[in-house]
Parts: sequence; C-alpha cells; structure tokens
Amino acid sequence: GLNACLQQMERLIAASEAVLREDIERLQLLMQEFEAELAALGARVDNLEGRVAFLEDHQFSTTTKLNGEVIMALSNAFGDTRANNGFGDGFRDEATGDNVDDNTLFAYRARLNFDTSFNGRDRLRTRLQAGNVPNLGSATGTDSARLGFDGDSEGDVFIDKIHYRAPIGENFQVHVLPIGANFDDIAAVNNPFFESDGTGALSRFTRRNPAVYRTGAAAIGLNWDIAEQFSVDVAYLAGSDANRPENGGGVFNGEYLAMGQFNWDPTDTIGVSLTYGYGYQDPDDVNLSGSTSSAQARNPFEDAGAQAHRFGMQATWRIAERFNIAGWAGGVLAEAQSGQFQDEGSALIWNAAINFSVLDLLREGSHLGFAFGVPPSTGYRTPDSTTYFLEALYKYPLTENISITPGAYVIINPNENDGNDTIIVGTIRTTFRF
Repeated sequence: GLNACLQQMERLIAASEAVLREDIERLQLLMQEFEAELAALGARVDNLEGRVAFLEDHQFSTTTKLNGEVIMALSNAFGDTRANNGFGDGFRDEATGDNVDDNTLFAYRARLNFDTSFNGRDRLRTRLQAGNVPNLGSATGTDSARLGFDGDSEGDVFIDKIHYRAPIGENFQVHVLPIGANFDDIAAVNNPFFESDGTGALSRFTRRNPAVYRTGAAAIGLNWDIAEQFSVDVAYLAGSDANRPENGGGVFNGEYLAMGQFNWDPTDTIGVSLTYGYGYQDPDDVNLSGSTSSAQARNPFEDAGAQAHRFGMQATWRIAERFNIAGWAGGVLAEAQSGQFQDEGSALIWNAAINFSVLDLLREGSHLGFAFGVPPSTGYRTPDSTTYFLEALYKYPLTENISITPGAYVIINPNENDGNDTIIVGTIRTTFRF
C-alpha cells in the first residue's frame, strides 16, 4: 500500500507544473527511509508466489480435505464370572460359570475422512477404517460392557461410511448414506460431551439413546429449520440387505425404519428433542437394544421378526460456562411377527441415562464426566432385576490434537440378573486427531 502511494505521488508530481522543491525533497526522504522495508516486502511477495506455485503443483485435491483420528486404548475387564443371559427357564443357555476374560489388552482404531465439496456448501464424506478393538461383550457375557469405539477388522482397511449432505434453499438439508448410516448422522442426539467415541464416553451405552439412534445401514434424510428455535429431522433407513435384489432385501422389501425428530432449542444453552420411529427387523437381525444390554433386550422373541415403535426424549442444558447436564429416556414397543413366540404379544424395552460434565478443569479443553443409567431392559419373560450402569472419565488435552482419557464404567446386575457378578471395565484412551 505504501509503495502504491509513493508511485501515485510520483505520477502526480510529474504531471504537476507547480511543484515545490520541498515536496520533491520530502518524497525522496520518504523513499530513502522505507527503502529497506520495500525491498524486504518485494522479497516476501516473491517467496509467497513460489510457495503457492509449489502447493498448486503438489496439492492432494482442489475439492477434498483429509482429516483423521487414531485411538489407542489400554483396557481391562474385571469380574468373577461371565454374566449369563438372565433367563432361568431354558429360553437361553444357562450360565456356564466361565471366568471373565480379564487380560489387559492394547488395541487401536484408525479412521481417515475424505471430505469433498463440489460447490462450497455441500459435503461428501468417505471414511476408511481399520482397527482391532475387541467386543468386550464376548469377554464378559454382556453387551453393556462394550467399548464405545470397538470394532475388529483384523487390521483390514474398509469403507466404513459414505455420507453426502447438501443444502436445499435456506431451510432444508438433504442426507444420503448408502453405507454406515445411523439416525444420529441426520439428527442431533443432544449429548454434546459424551457423544463422541474418540473424545466423549468410553462405553457404548452412554454415547446416545440406543432406542432411536442405533439403527439402519443405509439411509436418506432431511433436516428442516422451521424457525429460529424449532427444527425437524426425518429419515428412512434400510437394513444391511439394502443392496440385495432378492426377496426380503432391497430398500423397501426388507428391514426398514422410518424416523422423525422434533427439536426445540429455546436458548443457546438448552436443547430438547422428541423422537419417534416405526419399522421392521428380520428374525436373524432383530436388535432392539442397539447392542448395549442383554440378549433378551436385544431380541426377546428369539426366532421371530419384530415390528417396533421407537420413542425417545433427549435434552441437554449448559447450566454454567463450565457445567453441563444431559440425558435421555427411550423405549421400544415390539411385537413378534413370526416364529415360536408370535402369539405371546409385545415386549417393552426401555432405557434411561443422565450425565454431568465439568469443563476446563485444570486445563482448558478438559472434561470431567459422570454418567448413570439403566441400559435397555425388558419385563418380557420376567427377568430377575434391573441393570444399573455407572461411568466416570476425565479427558485431558495434552495438545490441540492429542488427548488422553482415563476412566471406568461399572455394570451392576448385568443382563437383568441380580445373580450375576458386577463387571467393571477400566480404560485409558489416547486420541490423536489431525
């Protein structure tokens, strides 16, 4: 800017017939005073032009950004014996008395996200994943013990999710997911500090309401901003056979779930949502608990398919700058559709949870969290008791990109059976993001 000003002054002086000698001398003094700065500025501009040219020649893509996450976890499960399935009448296998697999494990999960935008407002995310985090449900006898980031591909890299979203006008946004879909990809879960599997909850259960958000495999959805405080999310989700043309497969002739959610955000610190869904699951794929609880809550009908109404109510409240409370209540009212238990009516599977977050304790970006809840539980075929779940964690950011989260969660009366021993899972999770 200074250089342009000096050049303009030179032109004005050259064009003027009434230039005073003192003006010329003043201009010369200015040029001499800023001679070094002007020379340095020219060198910096030349350097920047060279760097920009290099980046243009070597850039990955003009439309795609790469980001990733790597989780390394040291975990251990504690308990005397594996939990049995809670039935005493032969409906499930009796307890074997096997010990909990309690060897300390060290495992990882790595994700790469390729985020592509074609017009600056849309986004196509292609996510690659590999990992060897085991399912602790097998080691303990209950899905309530599962880690929130588990998944064992034996190190093989695979496409975990494809998600395209784009705005339509000012108030609508459309979502398309041919693989890796859950309703939480489309709708907000109102659980801001426990939702993330990389920096939030350690357990699978306390991440989100399993009655309404752990569903589907392929989906199409829509967000509608009705007004400043109100919005609606809707989605149609198909099962894992959505890509198969055979009878019982495809988008409309196999498993399906239609979901809708009404959101109310009265202030920047409060969010409330009501969720409803209705769908069908095949006999071999019935999962009414989102794999977060007992075998009977997952599928109370054994050989039957299930039609189910799903309900959820979620809320979060940032009470103060450093304190947040969130929670939910959810239920699944299911009815057997075929097989041995077709005439035995319906089953109600319900769950609830609440969590508390203390933020920026000892370091900015930290999170001290506590959660308490009841994993999916059913009175169908009269289980012995209710399962209770407690979790405590502390996320400490080492740098802007690295955090470490030690914590533990406790399952009391696992699998709805007070005869089962309490199971504890301890974990130290280290997360790298780039």
